[in-house]
Amino acid sequence: MTAEILQSFPEGGVAIVLGASGGIGAAVLAAVKASDRFAAVLGYHRRSVPALELTDEASIVAIADQVKAFGQPLRLVFDATGVLQGEGAAPEKSWRQLDAAQLARAFAVNAIGPALLMKHFLPLLDRDGKAVFATLSAKVGSIGDNHLGGWYGYRASKAALNQFVRTAAVELARQRPKAICVALHPGTVDTGLSAPHAKTGLDVRTPEAAAASLVAVLDRLSAAENGGFLDYRGAPLPW
Repeated sequence: MTAEILQSFPEGGVAIVLGASGGIGAAVLAAVKASDRFAAVLGYHRRSVPALELTDEASIVAIADQVKAFGQPLRLVFDATGVLQGEGAAPEKSWRQLDAAQLARAFAVNAIGPALLMKHFLPLLDRDGKAVFATLSAKVGSIGDNHLGGWYGYRASKAALNQFVRTAAVELARQRPKAICVALHPGTVDTGLSAPHAKTGLDVRTPEAAAASLVAVLDRLSAAENGGFLDYRGAPLPW
């Protein structure tokens, strides 16, 4: 990555990556820092100060307060949080495996948590120039593209996330016409989340390669893509 990336963003301001300790989050954080475009680039996760815990709204408020304390415009929020399965559980292959606690966990982390991030960070996005809130969704969250079934909780929670993004984008456009809220599918990436389920012959990319693609999409985004569901090449995905 070089300083030539993310040139579509106004120079200066603050960029933050949430879930920055994961494979994709860490790689995106490194890429955004390497762009040298922002005055401050901050990464948050469960061991950061303040710590990020999606199921604890107070932790999100503490991070938002720290970002506000910089006194500079918030230009980029990249949410790389998410969970495929709970501890000791595998994605459901049948309705016989549906479990209320596991479903609640999937929705808490993949949908409700990011919705609370939108609640506290969308109002902080810069009004005067390009500003982006991007969250990692998944192609399997597409209802129109679901031809294989299975993975009930992950699919449904990511579909819920997509609806949160779409709905928040409508409100965002009224308040900040230059700002953008999008859901991004990173592809299959070599991380702890996908490793147990990567099939032979599947195009599995490194976190660094995925980050390069995602950052390139962020750079190309315009207000016309606000509320979009896009893959790592910037192509729209069916809802």
